[in-house]
Amino acid sequence: MNVYATESIRNVVLLGHGGCGKTSLIESMAFTTGIIKRVRTVTEGGTVSDYDKEEVKRKFSIQSSVIPLEVDGVKVNLLDTPGFFDFSGEVYEALSVADGAIIVINGKSGVEVGTRKSFEFCAKRGIPVIVYITCVEDEHVDASAIIDELRESYGNKIVPFHMPMKEGTEFKGFINAAKMLECRLQPNGTYYEKEVEEGVNEELDEYRQQLMEGVAETSEELMEKFFAEEPFTEDEIKTAIVSSIAKRDLMPVICGAINTDYGANILLHDMVKYFSAPGTVTDQFVGIKVKTDEPVSAAYDVSQPVSAYVFKTIADPFVGRFSLVKVTDGILKADSAVYNANRDAEERIGKLYVLRGKEQIEVNALYAGDIGAIAKLSVTKTGDTLSPKANPIIFEKAEMPEPYTFVRYVTKTKGDEDKVSAALKKLMDEDLTLKEVNDKANRQMLLYGLGDQHLEIVKSKLADRYKVEIELVKPKVAFKETIRGKVEVRGKYKKQSGGHGQYGDVLMEFEPSGDLETPYVFDEKIFGGAVPKNYFPAVEKGIAESCLKGPLAGYPVVGIKATLTDGSYHPVDSSEMAFKMAAITAFKNGVMDAKPVLLEPIVNLKVDVLDKNTGDVMGDLNKRRGRILGMNPLEGGRQELVADIPLASLIGYSTDLRSMTGGSGEFSYEFSRYEQMPADAQEKVLKEAAAEKENIK
Repeated sequence: MNVYATESIRNVVLLGHGGCGKTSLIESMAFTTGIIKRVRTVTEGGTVSDYDKEEVKRKFSIQSSVIPLEVDGVKVNLLDTPGFFDFSGEVYEALSVADGAIIVINGKSGVEVGTRKSFEFCAKRGIPVIVYITCVEDEHVDASAIIDELRESYGNKIVPFHMPMKEGTEFKGFINAAKMLECRLQPNGTYYEKEVEEGVNEELDEYRQQLMEGVAETSEELMEKFFAEEPFTEDEIKTAIVSSIAKRDLMPVICGAINTDYGANILLHDMVKYFSAPGTVTDQFVGIKVKTDEPVSAAYDVSQPVSAYVFKTIADPFVGRFSLVKVTDGILKADSAVYNANRDAEERIGKLYVLRGKEQIEVNALYAGDIGAIAKLSVTKTGDTLSPKANPIIFEKAEMPEPYTFVRYVTKTKGDEDKVSAALKKLMDEDLTLKEVNDKANRQMLLYGLGDQHLEIVKSKLADRYKVEIELVKPKVAFKETIRGKVEVRGKYKKQSGGHGQYGDVLMEFEPSGDLETPYVFDEKIFGGAVPKNYFPAVEKGIAESCLKGPLAGYPVVGIKATLTDGSYHPVDSSEMAFKMAAITAFKNGVMDAKPVLLEPIVNLKVDVLDKNTGDVMGDLNKRRGRILGMNPLEGGRQELVADIPLASLIGYSTDLRSMTGGSGEFSYEFSRYEQMPADAQEKVLKEAAAEKENIK
């Protein structure tokens, strides 16, 4: 592949609801540009952008991929993204390097939840947009109705460039509103153009008027021409459209048909014509100069020292480890050295590649604005910045969604724990929305992800790539134990087995300390040397060990005050170990007599939902023992529900919320405090703990 200068590069991300046709559109564009010999469907597998085994098996995109195409002397780096919400981390990565976006809408499905999320993503990041409606050849698809719905939501920025041309219900081609041309398809896949006069098609005239108004608003000179009813030249229209799209004042709508390459071909040329070279999204990469703490931003200037941002890592055991980069300044060259200021390490660049799905195309350089891949970097991870050691910089890391869905995992084969952990670290290098947590308090390993499907695919990748198998099971919640009453209890440890025996005797008082952040408070009120002072540390050690695993259900104990009030000792048989065991005995008996209760973690939950879903979501939260604290109105007809809820009630919540809201609901939470469990909930947990203990036996 040729090396392209900055002005001849377009970085375009494809967004849309799951199943809207993004992968099929890229397949069609790849065929149109000649990089593949035949078009494959997602169902049959083997498409250029869905090459991972899991994607082929499951028939949908799981990870983002880069497909560079060459069109009219311009390199278009297409970034295919998953449409399902469990894999939105991949979407965030692609968005971090995109200079333009194609939002794909399936004409049969219309505007869906994923469509609206795509518009929100682009608005938040200032990314220019072109809308592409597929399947317009279908007799039941009403492209005009979809355009009207878009205009209701996003205003006059939505301007149709194309409208499908039908005779009755039969699809015949398109009408280009920008050029007022009828493009009639021929049986051999080509089309011929014919001028359309104004006044013949009322809907077309309306679209044309909307477009011309948008053109007029780009400058005073064009506004004067518009009011004088002077026609704009083709160059004036193109310049105005490019400017308006870059500023997000205009979002063109283009139509395409699945059974013809016409739509894909036109879209390719429109991307080249209307999207700008890298640098459109002005604050895409900002950071600091390490030596001076001065602010710095990407300028996409080839005369500047080289810098590049690592936006994705691929760690495949067969393909190898690749760091995908966007060059932000200068020219990145093969066989060169760069510095990673994030890791304080020099990295040697051997070969440079352009990845096209799973294909690796070697290149000798990448100019500012281009996207490529570096193989086998030693320490570099996603989110790092590469720059010269003499002038190191660090860009802010791209935003990523926080994982809140968690499950417990156990290895199928005993002894595979280290292998699984090592494999998970490789997957976490690829996927920043995957986290492994060692919950030592409950002796369990947890996996956090963006949804149940996300975690199921992680399980499948472990088995397929790394030959280790795990089971995903319901996690133990980090309950704690405490007491609500006061009790005095004696603990005695006496053992005689010939020679010196063991003897320890303590009288302990247990009561609530009032501090649930601390396991215990130890005190002593010994008079007359009933227990020698040198045994006090052993008694406290017994209390400390007992708090690690409470007698009620085996959970950590907090909020207890333990006071040593009396006891006895033997001048020969007493020992530190004996007094420690006596304290453990007293603790176990005392806690069970002092009204023991379970405490559960309470989190502060925020749920972002559409107005129409608030009733269902609130009702569901009440069933989960949540307490609604308030509602905050958001933009776009949405509400933020704020509630306190037990963490245990959020197991499986991601799937249920998506089901209730059609995928539009989102949630986040943070730990708030521990609270005493209701009696019925506590009884259920105690029964589960008893059953698990019995199974272990």
